[in-house]
Amino acid sequence: MARMTSSARPLLNRRLAEFGTTIFAEMSALAVRTGSINLGQGFPDTDGPEEIREAAVRALREGRGNQYPPGPGIPELRTAITAHQLRRYGLSYDPDTEVLVTAGATEAIAAALLALLEPGDEVIAFEPYYDSYAACIAMAGGTRVPVTLRAHEGGFRLDLDELRDAVTDRTRLLLINTPHNPTGTVLTREELTAIAELAVERDLLVVTDEVYEHLVFDEAGHLPLATFPGMRERTVSIGSAGKTFSFTGWKVGWVTAAEGLVAAVRSAKQFLTYVASGPFQYAVAEALALPDSYFSAFREDMLAKRDLLAAGLTEAGFQVFRPAGTYFITTDIRPLGESDGFAFCRALPDRAGVVAIPNAVFYDHREAGAPYVRFAFCKQTAVLEEAVRRLKALAG
Repeated sequence: MARMTSSARPLLNRRLAEFGTTIFAEMSALAVRTGSINLGQGFPDTDGPEEIREAAVRALREGRGNQYPPGPGIPELRTAITAHQLRRYGLSYDPDTEVLVTAGATEAIAAALLALLEPGDEVIAFEPYYDSYAACIAMAGGTRVPVTLRAHEGGFRLDLDELRDAVTDRTRLLLINTPHNPTGTVLTREELTAIAELAVERDLLVVTDEVYEHLVFDEAGHLPLATFPGMRERTVSIGSAGKTFSFTGWKVGWVTAAEGLVAAVRSAKQFLTYVASGPFQYAVAEALALPDSYFSAFREDMLAKRDLLAAGLTEAGFQVFRPAGTYFITTDIRPLGESDGFAFCRALPDRAGVVAIPNAVFYDHREAGAPYVRFAFCKQTAVLEEAVRRLKALAG
């Protein structure tokens, strides 16, 4: 019989004590239990391009990737990533030394933070932030320093003065997410210029989560921070196939950075998954070479869905912050006479048959996020139309 430990020490590492089951697991389970439409977790309800799915099948049948792929990723995918960065942004990387394939962007973030932080290092992140950021900073022994994006003129804006004031002698790294989940904010050229100047002035490393790079609704498109003066040598850029090609279960992400940074991240990554997603890497290599028309059509489809859901949420009584990017809409529930996003989201399935996510889970300052709720619109048009119909019950 197994002996129970007599120690009073908790089983869970104290760095992770504040993190329980993710809100996504909780709300997705609630959607299943109540038969509600799940607009909480951000995954598409249809697969991506058929030719890319067939590319994965072809790789499986031909025995490509069924065994361990190379640690940095297969050469075909690393070459496709560099070609994509050069074609779209004018960024030139060496596929052999400046690219690392990861098990999705989540592993890329974890590996970057584990590699680049020492205990006590401060990391500035914009809140609300994706929940894995806080956990990864904690696992690395770092200290997170939130800078809050605040509601302003129909969107959420960064206060550059607040950002500058947050930098101390202990600051090691800026963790940037643009397009930003959950608010849909896309940092402007002026904001990115100021961030770049600050990073150079204070000699900071920067990790940029750019997984929604192909979902910027302004025709100007995505602006990678690595393209700004002084930033290529200090920026770890993170991309992902899941959000762009609607194959989130394949878990194929990547890092592009200067050789020394990639070597550091690879040192941590090799002891996480080691390698992953072998056959899918071949398919993603083909996906990145799709013509520009694919990326344009993908963006236009999501733009139409954004506008459909935004109009329905407005009619239902929410204040809607129309996103400039991503496939999420943040709303304010106070016009509905509500102020507690957690309570609202837990009751919404019974009230309207729809599941959403309370934004407060993405904040250190929970009170700042309390009245905000996030909805995902990466769903079939008919599903969104039904969700809108159900949500209108809130207005009546």
